Amino acid sequence: MLKSPLFWKIITLGGAMLLLLIPLMMVRQIIVERADYRSDVEDAIRQSTSGPQKVVGPLIAVPVTELYTVLENDKEVQRKRSFIHFWLPESLMVEGNQNVEARKIGIYQGQVWHTDVAMKAEFDVARLSELDKPDITLGKPFIVVGVGDARGIGVVKAPQVNGTSLAVEPGTGLSASGEGIHIPLADNQWTKRNLSLAMSLNLSGTGNFSVVPVGRNSEMTLTSNWPHPSFLGDFLPGVREISESGFQAQWQSSWFANNLGDRFIDAQKVNWHSLPSFSVAVATPADQYQLTDRATKYAILLIALTFMAFFVFETLTGQRLHPMQYLLVGLSLVMFYLLLLALSEHIGFTLAWITASLVGALMNGVYLQAVLKGWRNSVLFTLALLLLDGVMWGLLRSEDSSLLLGTGVLLLALGGVMFLTRNLDWYAFSRTKPTSQPAGEPEDDALRLWK
Repeated sequence: MLKSPLFWKIITLGGAMLLLLIPLMMVRQIIVERADYRSDVEDAIRQSTSGPQKVVGPLIAVPVTELYTVLENDKEVQRKRSFIHFWLPESLMVEGNQNVEARKIGIYQGQVWHTDVAMKAEFDVARLSELDKPDITLGKPFIVVGVGDARGIGVVKAPQVNGTSLAVEPGTGLSASGEGIHIPLADNQWTKRNLSLAMSLNLSGTGNFSVVPVGRNSEMTLTSNWPHPSFLGDFLPGVREISESGFQAQWQSSWFANNLGDRFIDAQKVNWHSLPSFSVAVATPADQYQLTDRATKYAILLIALTFMAFFVFETLTGQRLHPMQYLLVGLSLVMFYLLLLALSEHIGFTLAWITASLVGALMNGVYLQAVLKGWRNSVLFTLALLLLDGVMWGLLRSEDSSLLLGTGVLLLALGGVMFLTRNLDWYAFSRTKPTSQPAGEPEDDALRLWK
């Protein structure tokens, strides 16, 4: 077997494919580096504007001073402790109108969103009955709205409580929470009646927009001009509509589902960042770097099918191709991915794929015309390469069916090879050439595998 020309040809072609993995890995490394540059641009935009936003509230913080008795040295001594009691709304209605705009740094792009948020909350004064005790003194309460990044707070319209406009102050007014705003309650009779709050603010950010459903019953409706939302968080929207012009989504939750009423019992233990939320991210669709990286995963399949086609052509026609010719065609297939990446940064992935396919087909067509000794075979192989590019495009665009499509392509390729070579005598190709050739007798070129 070691003396068989067929054996050594298969080994050589396998070595050529392994050799092509080196430039292919270099192309994949370039893809990673370019994607990292894009991520750096997104981070720069986030640092210069504001980050993800998580809205907590509105809720009412009630300062409480409680007198209690302890036993010290067999004597009863009165002590007092101060804490914050959170008064959560019975119902919370949030309506958001989001506008997403692109920000560019060089050829790279990120997104910044601006959301007009309108909130309505109803507070039941009966929830304060546990504070109606002689040893408890209530301080001046204030409404709290926490956000993820205060730099994104824009215009805050004067909130109204029971029809009375109130002033807004920066910061949450709480030492244990993050950034946000607070609204002091001016009415001394706030413990005597239910409160109805209406407020709105403009909030900007990047990445996620989240709202914590602090109401006993909470609903949120968000309308956006971004057609690529990513619904994250702890609750999926019950209703959503996505189109090329944007999306609209509606969420609903209650304390039966999120247990938020118990999470605010101890103000010191509230982890504002881990609270469950309605959330949506301004997601970047599968960009050119992700798509090109996925495409390179099929590169070895493309090269293998091309080499298989050349090998079958050699076998059926008796025309021989040198391993260097295989290697040059393989390098042109690797260059296809580098050209695809370079073009996609400027003209988009779809147009870049078409252009790179046509450039590769033209280059290989001209080269193969000389290698295959004629335009007919060259055109056939060029059309076959374009067909393979089309198949790869289908694999990229059909994530759910990519395994099925890829398996089908391999089966068709294998079936085609089996059909075309069904009558070949492979032993004839495995015979070694005689060491000596009788004078005047032509060399049997049919058994040679190389020029």
